[in-house]
Amino acid sequence: MSVLIVGSVALDSVRTQHEAHENLLGGSASYASVAASFFGPARMVGIVGEDFPGAYLDLFAGRGIDCAGLQRARGKTFAWSGEYETNMNNRRTLSVALNVFETFRPDLPPAWRDTEFVLLANIAPVLQHHVLDQMRRPRFVVADTMDLWIQTTRDDLVGLLRRVDMLILNDSEARELTGIDSLPRAAAALRAMGPAWLAIKKGEHGCLLFGDDEFFTAGAFPLEEVKDPTGCGDCFAGGLIGHLAASRATDAAALRRAVVYGSVIASFNAESFSLRRLEGLTRADVDARFEAFRRFSRFE
Repeated sequence: MSVLIVGSVALDSVRTQHEAHENLLGGSASYASVAASFFGPARMVGIVGEDFPGAYLDLFAGRGIDCAGLQRARGKTFAWSGEYETNMNNRRTLSVALNVFETFRPDLPPAWRDTEFVLLANIAPVLQHHVLDQMRRPRFVVADTMDLWIQTTRDDLVGLLRRVDMLILNDSEARELTGIDSLPRAAAALRAMGPAWLAIKKGEHGCLLFGDDEFFTAGAFPLEEVKDPTGCGDCFAGGLIGHLAASRATDAAALRRAVVYGSVIASFNAESFSLRRLEGLTRADVDARFEAFRRFSRFE
């Protein structure tokens, strides 16, 4: 069962207190598609420029990611650079160059419009709407968002919530979008806007899942060292939708497992820069850490 993932594909330059790397593979669609590929085929929609390295296209192909929806345009690929403080939770954006992404219009290949499981990765809500306008009858739609869209395109984002089954955002974004400090109350307010399910990310403290008379909390997998947390939220979303598509289930039990699988893949991603840690990872590695997560979380 394929998943459709629409988002950005970027070249990132990342600096920490110990290392600096340039022109790394980045973007929400890149991270999410690779994460989803551990569970089955992914269909990626995005845009790149003439400078996009062929090695990154080979990486996508090697993971079974269908790039028929990846547009190639004249010009340069979307580029982002950022720096992390000693506390990896704090990041400062140094530069953003939209380049070809500025005119991106996510037009889907006709054969993809029947895809049942859809991830609208972190891009402008107007583009997420455009994708849904092309879909026929998706079974489960997940949307990711960020503070930028809350601040600049709030009405478009609120309208989107009526069209999706699940929203993913972090704790500060949930408070900002609702104006409510209590996360359970904020979750209730967000679900009243449309999505049946809500996942609130809390970084190194895990994730909260809210549904109809359902609540689940999952901690984060304990890492001795975090090399680069860039893209971890996108990996979480990709792993989640990938597992749902593979299991062909969207009930509470499936959502709980999907949250943990997403968290597991995000934890691997943080162990190296860009997608390097995921490149050599196997499904067996993912399942082994999932089982370890299960053991850590048991209390009976």
